[in-house]
Amino acid sequence: MKPSLKYKRILLKLSGEALMGAKDFGIDSATVDFIAKEIKKVVNMGAEVAVVIGGGNIFRGVEASVKGMERASADYMGMLATVINALALQNSLEKNNVPTRVQSAIDMREIAEPYIRRKAMRHLEKDRVVIFAAGTGNPYFTTDTAAALRAMEIGAEVIIKATKVDGVYSADPVKDPNAKKYDTISYMDVLRKGLNVMDSTAISLCMDNNLPIVVVNLRGKDNIKNVARGKKIGTIVGGHNGERAKKKGR
Repeated sequence: MKPSLKYKRILLKLSGEALMGAKDFGIDSATVDFIAKEIKKVVNMGAEVAVVIGGGNIFRGVEASVKGMERASADYMGMLATVINALALQNSLEKNNVPTRVQSAIDMREIAEPYIRRKAMRHLEKDRVVIFAAGTGNPYFTTDTAAALRAMEIGAEVIIKATKVDGVYSADPVKDPNAKKYDTISYMDVLRKGLNVMDSTAISLCMDNNLPIVVVNLRGKDNIKNVARGKKIGTIVGGHNGERAKKKGR
């Protein structure tokens, strides 16, 4: 008998830096394999999982634009970096016997499907993990915004933001030993305090649609599975956790 799920459909947001492991850049295969195994656990429980990955381990558009590159060109390069990461995660998932599809917001049919909302939802219903690559396909929008947008489009019940820390803190816990960890925090407080959860566009989109965000440590074993089951770990952003799912009758 499968354990009960609080969230049936999940959007997992991973930063590109998460794939580096202990490296300074690039992709660490052991870290990607760990992530794939954690995703497999929640898929085996019956959850439908979509993933959005950043590209900061390969290229960061905003930093490049600050150094003199045109912002639009830099952002397109960052989108291509997310496709590389998506293919790496797909390879690892399928090695672990998890059927996976990559959908790209930029057309590149030889390596990924074009993003089609209804097709993505059919994949999820057939227990395939769907990895959304190339952000929104538009410059000036981050992969945080892409994650929030795709979550709305597919009817996700929660965004799980997997990071290097175990929740949202009042300050950087690495630099400030007195930083306070929040168990729950409202969208407005995240915006008001300028906390580094997701960018302001993504937070506003989640707030407008009452979509909870759960921030957990990527390296914590069973963290993704435990969020899906409704266990209180990490930090919940949003005051009406789970209400969206009830309204939709899922």
